[in-house]
Amino acid sequence: MAERIFIGVAWPYANYILHLGHQVLEVAADVFARYHRLKGSEVLMVSGSDCHGTPITVAAETEGKTPAEVASYYHARIVEHFEQLGLSYDLYTHTMTDNHTETTQEIFSALLDRGYIYKDTMEMLHCSSCDRYLPDRYVLGTCPHCGFEDARGDQCDDCGRQLNPTDLKAPRCGTCDAPPQPRRTEHFFIDLKKLAPKIAEWFEPRAEHMRPNVVRFTRNLLENIRERAITRDIDWGVPVPVAGFESKRIYVWFDAVIGYLSASREWAAKTGDPDAWKKWWTDDACRAYYFLGKDNIPFHTIIWPGMLIGVGGYTLPEDVPANEYLTMEGKQFSKSRGVVIKIDHFLENYQADALRFFITLNGPETSDSSFTWKSFQQRINDELVGKWGNLVHRALHFAFNKLDGVVPAACEPDAAGAELLGKIDGVIVRAGEQVAACRFKEALLTIMEAVGEGNVYFDKKAPWKQIKEDRSACEQTIYTILQAINGLKTLTAPFCPFGAGRLHGYLGYDDDLHAQTDAWSRAPLPGGQRLRQPEPLFRKVEDEQIEKEIAALEENSKS
Repeated sequence: MAERIFIGVAWPYANYILHLGHQVLEVAADVFARYHRLKGSEVLMVSGSDCHGTPITVAAETEGKTPAEVASYYHARIVEHFEQLGLSYDLYTHTMTDNHTETTQEIFSALLDRGYIYKDTMEMLHCSSCDRYLPDRYVLGTCPHCGFEDARGDQCDDCGRQLNPTDLKAPRCGTCDAPPQPRRTEHFFIDLKKLAPKIAEWFEPRAEHMRPNVVRFTRNLLENIRERAITRDIDWGVPVPVAGFESKRIYVWFDAVIGYLSASREWAAKTGDPDAWKKWWTDDACRAYYFLGKDNIPFHTIIWPGMLIGVGGYTLPEDVPANEYLTMEGKQFSKSRGVVIKIDHFLENYQADALRFFITLNGPETSDSSFTWKSFQQRINDELVGKWGNLVHRALHFAFNKLDGVVPAACEPDAAGAELLGKIDGVIVRAGEQVAACRFKEALLTIMEAVGEGNVYFDKKAPWKQIKEDRSACEQTIYTILQAINGLKTLTAPFCPFGAGRLHGYLGYDDDLHAQTDAWSRAPLPGGQRLRQPEPLFRKVEDEQIEKEIAALEENSKS
């Protein structure tokens, strides 16, 4: 029976053009999804744009538009850029749908009925300068536990402790830096303390295969768990389905995680089978994975599992592969300080596969990492272009021009060829296990080692010499290397889908590589199959491009 895999990807705010830092988790999730589809698993991958909350209203005021106008504009840009990046969502939606409102209110009401939500007053910080109550994440200050000066009102990113905004020392408005004043107001709270034992019961058996940062953060949070307010004094968001709370809205982080469920229901409705979502949400055979940045760990290992446990009957997360932070030239990405590479600029100037390849090998999978233009250029030119792209182009170009443009007749490889193909078969198994365990960097390094083996074989055989001395030996070499490339094509498909798709066509296939199932293997390339005129799969990154990018970054940082 095929595995059933649910993949949820953290929802970005629809209030600006995304930068490269956001793409790390998106690409990782897509690699995971593409691998499982090729393997024959049933996959549902969903996400969407978070259109609610203060970030949207602030952007709307700045741009002189309504929150809905701002969110709709940026959502459309996000969809466009994600398509260009090759992200294979089954559905990418947004939080402004009626379906999302209904699903959020349903979960809220179920938790309220089961005694996991209660009403109380709380002290909130109000910024007179901005004339608004400040959501937790828009209050900054000093952590009372470790002294970190840029702790947020919901948690400290340095020590991982959960916080309330009023816990912070020297609190300041995250928008204008003014000191906010406390005011009491009535809200609903989720009783995480009541849910904590069940959350721990779910979490601990899975801690063995989760990333160390996720385990560390979650255990810290469980030891210091506290109730969380889930409504706010704002007018943009999902209405609270309780009389007397018409002027308040459900807090953005509460409705955002429910988006995974609402998106699944929306996807099912679009397929014509409104109940199709239940296979992923009410069947214990399904395994659910959530991809996010480390700042979202509490919402996916404490709050979302707690909500699902409280309602009952829903599939709980199997793994939460959270990334650390990607920095830019060693500095935190920051629009205000000009330390940023927007995804639209990148995709206009560089190939999507190049970004996917680089952030997989250099991304912050288990520790913070830095994007530098020089390292990007070196990795793409030396490895993606110089090793993989060069092997493909040399072999296919030779076969197309010297062997009549067809795959040589099937033959038994010699000892060296058999060894190469055996290694690739082994890599298919090993890299698949690594991807399944969410070790994407390790998997791609394993694949690139096999690419190196292919280059060594091709150079040692030197078919450009063989064709002058022994045509049959030359044909044996080309037949073998094309079989190897066909296997490597499948291995690289989740990481570099555009290049793999073009290579599939150059090898003479007419179908869609990415629509195949039960295909995570080295399928035999038929002897006699006609090849197509090959073109280089990947472009070099030129010195002039990098010099221009570095100069622009330095200039923006000064302004």
